[in-house]
Parts: sequence; structure tokens; C-alpha cells
Amino acid sequence: MELPIHLQEIIFSTNNQKQLRLINELLEKGKIKKIAPKIYTGKIDQTAEAIIHRNIFAILGAQYGGAILSHRSALEYKPTPSGNLYLTYTYTKKIKLPGITLRFLKGPDPVEGDNKFTGELFVSQEARAYMENLQISKRSGEDSKTLPVELIEEKLDKIIQSRGEEGINKLRDTARYLAPKLGMEKEFEKLNIIISALLTTHPSKRLVSSAAKARAVGVPFDGERMMLFGHLFAELQQHEFANRLEKNKTSNSFGNFAFYESYFSNYIEGTVFSIDEAKAIIETQTPLPTRDEDSHDVLGTFQLVSNLQEMKTVPTSAQNLLDILRYRHQILLSARQSKKPGTFRNKPVYAGQTTFVESELILGTIIKAFDYYNSIRSPFSKAIFIMFLIAEVHPFLDGNGRIARVMMNAELVAAGESKIMIPTVYREDYIGALRRLTRQSDAVAYIRMMERVHAFSENVFDNNRDQMENYLRNCNAFYEDGEGRVLQIAKRS
Repeated sequence: MELPIHLQEIIFSTNNQKQLRLINELLEKGKIKKIAPKIYTGKIDQTAEAIIHRNIFAILGAQYGGAILSHRSALEYKPTPSGNLYLTYTYTKKIKLPGITLRFLKGPDPVEGDNKFTGELFVSQEARAYMENLQISKRSGEDSKTLPVELIEEKLDKIIQSRGEEGINKLRDTARYLAPKLGMEKEFEKLNIIISALLTTHPSKRLVSSAAKARAVGVPFDGERMMLFGHLFAELQQHEFANRLEKNKTSNSFGNFAFYESYFSNYIEGTVFSIDEAKAIIETQTPLPTRDEDSHDVLGTFQLVSNLQEMKTVPTSAQNLLDILRYRHQILLSARQSKKPGTFRNKPVYAGQTTFVESELILGTIIKAFDYYNSIRSPFSKAIFIMFLIAEVHPFLDGNGRIARVMMNAELVAAGESKIMIPTVYREDYIGALRRLTRQSDAVAYIRMMERVHAFSENVFDNNRDQMENYLRNCNAFYEDGEGRVLQIAKRS
């Protein structure tokens, strides 16, 4: 049932005399207010700008029948930061509404394939919108009717990522068909050159954006992840971190730490053993008969993190980083041949709402991110950067979290600093901070979380394994989520 007129958010003027009289009466009584030519609202306590923004497409559909949301607006579906919205219509004109400037551009009517949006408002179909965005614009920046070429290339690159060559070629075929109908033959040629370059059939010097160039030479990368890595890099560069020197200097104490490090690193991924079971596996180097693969995961992790020489090895180049990752993964998951140990995945993987880097972008993203890694000087910063890099790219079908933590601790061992272990009680803090960095770009929470667990780990040292375990128990390390305990940093006697 329709609301009474004075309670409606948007009220349009009308030729109906009865309705018009009602609008005028309500206006005189202060029950509605005028917010734009021929537009009123019953929300008299709200600003005209806010109401117009919420209802702009309904307004266009009601007042400018046959208009087409076009050019950059057809790809962004919102006004530019400076408040411009672009439409193709029967004339060229600028109309100012509170908070939004409508920029009408004279151009072709809707054609088959253009989408009916709301009311009588259309929106340019995808192929048309890309050609519109390759037109010459007299204005630049936020006042331009077109998006920057770099952004167009990146958007087309993402179409290839999500739909493959078949999807991008379908878009190109549609554009080829529409071009003569719209008088956009020149724009189609520009689009064709970009798509051909992205598919490496034309020289990559035609391309502008770094992501598009990378695809054209065969090493495409994930642009959004690179922005995230850049954000973490910049935040790390703003901090000075304490040097927490390694206290496990004997082979016994280093091995003791490695045992609990392996135990917790597997536990956090769901490979759960009791402490006694884990000790039996490591001490006998023999898997439990009923849990062969899980046992080998613990053995593989321990084999890596207990080897001082291996843990002093850090990447010296992007290619070296890829080689180290493959080698360590081969050892870690040697018993899980179905997970293709030592081989980067060739299909997507997910964790809840997170989709990790597309398989075809793994190599390019790691190679590109190596530049950030190589520029970091602080061992702690380097360690937590590479850990997040590997966890976020997720280059393997399985074992990514464990490999990420191995890579992290190798940085610390190479620098003579204390390694980091993530005890069971700290799992939710750890996973939560990683998730916040991925989804909200909250680098500060991630850094703070890692600083705290490093401060804890610095105090985990002892030549006697039982004494080390007692210390861990005093810190609540073995408690699980939901048991109401938090990680404590207990004083050493």
C-alpha cells in the first residue's frame, strides 16, 4: 500500500490538478518541502543532498525517460567524487541538483542490449560503456566523462581473470557489432587494440597500466592485492620494532622450540594431536598408523623448522623466493600427493568469504610483491610482511598457513632474532587480525597482534623440553577457543 503523500521520500510534481493542489497545501503547511525543480519530499528533517543521492536513479527514470546512464557512470553506477553523473540523451545540457550535477550528452538512443534500469532510465550495456569510455574527453580527472585508460585496462584485465578469453572475446564481438550502429568505429578500434594486447596478440607497448602490461608479457598480477601489500609495506615503514634476540642458542633449546612451533602451527590449521602423540611422532620419526598424512604434516613442519641451516635461508630474488616456496612445500606435504606438494595450484581456493589470488596471477603477484619485501630492512617487518604475502596469495592447494609461518620464522632466524609461535589460545587473535587486514586493510591491528605474540615467543626458551612446556602452560598456550583464557606473557624466573 502506498504511503500518504506527505510521508513519501520523493514526491514528483504532476499535471493532475487535484494532486497538484494537495502538494501545494502540504507545502504551505510545512509538511513537505521542495528539494529540486518539480521534486518534493516528506522527509523535512533530512537534507536535500542526502535525499537526492538516495533516489537519483528513480528521479532520472521518472523525469528523463529514455536517458541512458553512460560513459564512466555506466561502469561506476554512482556520481564522481566531484558529483558528476553522465547520461546520453536527446540534447547536451548541464542540470544541477543538490549534491549532483547531471551532465547530459547528445548521443544515440538505447539500442538492443542496453538495459532498462529503473522507470524509463536505461544503462549502457557493457560493450557500449567500454567504447564510450574510450571517447576523447575535453575534461580530465573527476570532471571527465571517461575513466582513465589505466583503469579501463585494469577492468578488462579483471574480465579475463573472471570470465577467461571466451568472456573477453564475447565482449569484443558485441562491441564490433554495436560500433557501426553507434558511430563508434574509432572507439572500437581502441578497444580491440587493448584486448588484443591483453591477450598478447599485439605488442604490450600499447598498454598503459602496470597490471595490463604484466598480463601482456605473461606474468599478470592481482592489482587489488598489490595495493593491500603496498598499504602494509607503508605502515611497517612507519614503525620501529624491538630487537628480540634469539635465546634458544643450543641445538637442544632450538629443537625444543621447533617442536612446539610445529605442534601449534599444525594445530591452528586443524591437524590436532595431543602433546604426547606429537612427541611420539617426532621422537620415533614414525607416523601414527591411523593418521599417516596428518602425522607426516607434523614431521614435515618439524623437519623444516628444526633445521638451523634451512631456517637461515631467505630469498635473494623473486625467482629464488618461488624456488624456496616450492622446495619447502614439497617437504611439508610430502605425504599428501593429492595436494600436489611443491606445485603452485591451478584452481581457485576459498576461505569463508575470502577468495584468494586467482591461480593465473600467483606467480606475477609474488614476483611483483618481492620488490616491497626486498626494500624492508627491519627483520620483524620483513618477517610479518612475507608471512602475510604468502597467506594472502595462498599459492598452494593446502599448507599455505604453515608455509607462511615457516617463511616468517626463516627471516627471524637469519637475523638472529627470536622466532614466533602462534599458540592455540591465540588462534582467534591471529586469524582475526589476518582477516581484518584482508577485508578492511587494517594493517595496524595485524602489526599489533604480531608484536604481542613475538614478545610472548621471545620468552619461550629452555634446554629442557618439560620446563619449556611448563612455561607454555603458565601462559595458557594450550587452551582452545571458547575456554575463556587469553595469552599471558609469564615472567621467567
